[in-house]
Amino acid sequence: MKESWITGARRRSALTYLTKAQRRKYEIAKELGLLDQVRQKGWASLSAKDTGRIGGLVSKSMKQKNEGE
Repeated sequence: MKESWITGARRRSALTYLTKAQRRKYEIAKELGLLDQVRQKGWASLSAKDTGRIGGLVSKSMKQKNEGE
């Protein structure tokens, strides 16, 4: 699967260190339109509301994955 939020050589090195949950967090941030803000200012720049939305969606996707097994 091609990760469009990381490009080139950075993709290979960055993805090596990310867990599946961390990758999912970046994917959700992208879906919510927050990825640019995260890349420029970091996760700490997000509001509590946005952080909660991301956390809730990560938990939901993990729960769905576990139910599917």
